[in-house]
Amino acid sequence: MVENRPFVTFLSHFVLVVGLVVIAFPIWMTFVASTHDQATMLRSPIPLLPGKHLLENYREVLSSGYNQGSGGIPLFMTLTNSLIMALGVALGKIAISIISAFAIVYFRFPLRMIFFWAIFVTLMLPVEVRIVPTYGVVASLGMLDSYSGLIIPIIASATATFLFRQFFLSVPDELAEAARVDGASPMRFFWDILLPMSRTSIAALFVIQFIYGWNQYLWPLLVTTKQSFYTAVMAVSRQATVVDTVPSWNLLMAMALLTMLPPVLVVVVMQRQFVRGLVETEK
Repeated sequence: MVENRPFVTFLSHFVLVVGLVVIAFPIWMTFVASTHDQATMLRSPIPLLPGKHLLENYREVLSSGYNQGSGGIPLFMTLTNSLIMALGVALGKIAISIISAFAIVYFRFPLRMIFFWAIFVTLMLPVEVRIVPTYGVVASLGMLDSYSGLIIPIIASATATFLFRQFFLSVPDELAEAARVDGASPMRFFWDILLPMSRTSIAALFVIQFIYGWNQYLWPLLVTTKQSFYTAVMAVSRQATVVDTVPSWNLLMAMALLTMLPPVLVVVVMQRQFVRGLVETEK
């Protein structure tokens, strides 16, 4: 039974609208700034409505960039690098984690739980803590300035392994017994039963790990020295941190907005699967 309480309804909607405005206003100002020229952005007050230079600004940053901070790197190239890195990190984390969780749950081997807790303990060791030895290994293997150097060192995920393990533990043992009686091999059981059952969890983890890979800044900054491997986040940062000059705020805001779009599109497209993967309890 839903109570009809107009004041509570109004208050909840008011708080929701205020929160939406607080979140959306900076994004709106980013869009507005990306549609004006530099002279307008340097004058006070800052405009609140879009200007007439939208296509011009976006065409410039996508095709040629601009020569402040990053040497005129086309944003299209850095977006491609970020997309490759984000997809590689997301798919790699899911593949390694789900296979690791499958082995831990369904195979009995010595020190099985010790290996699992060793993986789990790495949650307390973020990339920043182990970054120096990781960089040394990557450099010694000749993986600097490469997609493998961007992706492989951060491809393991204790969180995803733990989540898949908990999901597999909730799968009824009768399914594994039935598959064994029917003569299915362990990998056949994995491909035909466990993997389809895990699709919502995979979708939720894909969204989370894609955003994680897309937003990486420190690791790409260390392992890339060639502009051809710069990511979009790196390009935006380099354009913003210029010396002895004023950044071209209109072009910088256009770059920032284009850099935000891919993860937003992933969340919007996979919103239903993402929510189901986080809240679904029926197996």
